Amino acid sequence: MVKHNNSKQRAICFLAGAAALVATGVVDGQSSGRTSTAKAFVPVTATVSRRCTISTVSALAFDSYSPIGTNAAASLSSSGQVSIACSKGAVGMTIGVDNGAHFTLAQRHMVGAKTGAFLYYEIFRPPGNAPGAVCTYPGATPWNASGAGLLTLSSSTAKTARVYNVCGTIPAGQDVPADSYSDSIAVTLNF
Repeated sequence: MVKHNNSKQRAICFLAGAAALVATGVVDGQSSGRTSTAKAFVPVTATVSRRCTISTVSALAFDSYSPIGTNAAASLSSSGQVSIACSKGAVGMTIGVDNGAHFTLAQRHMVGAKTGAFLYYEIFRPPGNAPGAVCTYPGATPWNASGAGLLTLSSSTAKTARVYNVCGTIPAGQDVPADSYSDSIAVTLNF
């Protein structure tokens, strides 16, 4: 009869089992005295939205119009400003200007606060689409809300705000009563 050494068999079985656990990546930290690590990768994502803002920098405020003095023969011109800021890389932006609150007879008008009389005025695009392009008078291209009247902007190279001039003219020779005249135009950024 052959005697088996049970303690040797147990030790061999234990070592074989431990080797199998190490080979599969599972380690019994107590029995081996070692620590182990495991990794998982978490995807990280974000979306940068194409955003733009528009705000008024300065009103289109004309000096005093003198129908029997200077402005009997000479137009009165002035400019206002709007600021545009868009996400970097934004393209295809245009700026449009509506006809104002007192558009009549195919013309923009300011209305007198006391008399209700109309003072005709015009809005022109700046001569170029570069930010800060200086107005030229008389203006060449009427600025409106569609088609050729839109100002097409270059692509946005940074989120930094860009300022554009709104060029306005009150034509000479209007026979209007003394009053304070006003209107409001909507300037729209399409993006």
